[in-house]
Amino acid sequence: MRQLKKEFWEGYGTFCRDLPEMAGRRDNFLLNTKMKGVEFKYDATRTGAEVILEINLRDENERLRKYEQFERYRAVIESEFPDGLVWDFAYRRPCGNEVCRIYSRREGLDIHRRSDWLAFYRFMATEMLKLEQAFLEVKDAIE
Repeated sequence: MRQLKKEFWEGYGTFCRDLPEMAGRRDNFLLNTKMKGVEFKYDATRTGAEVILEINLRDENERLRKYEQFERYRAVIESEFPDGLVWDFAYRRPCGNEVCRIYSRREGLDIHRRSDWLAFYRFMATEMLKLEQAFLEVKDAIE
């Protein structure tokens, strides 16, 4: 399983480097938002793919306050997502930590099926570019 995931993520890196939208970028994506407690993440599993903006501040009040700030700009953030995004203010990670998540999900893909990898890559790259752009549009108002 470890080798499969390693190959998957290496393949995704290669896929992203070949995208015209990535030309001239130092890093593939802005995974580090430079906003305390706010990160971009991916999840690729046996049931699908997710592209995630996660708010993981330890203090629950601070975390919910930050989530509410993003929620105020929901229309701006979702403007490039015709099917909308999932807004979850109480997502429980497998390790038990509670975080807030705003994410896009595509079901029906299986990371164990190499034939699905191109669909994973296309979904993740497209959705991350849109989520990143939406974040940049509201970042100054939220900080």
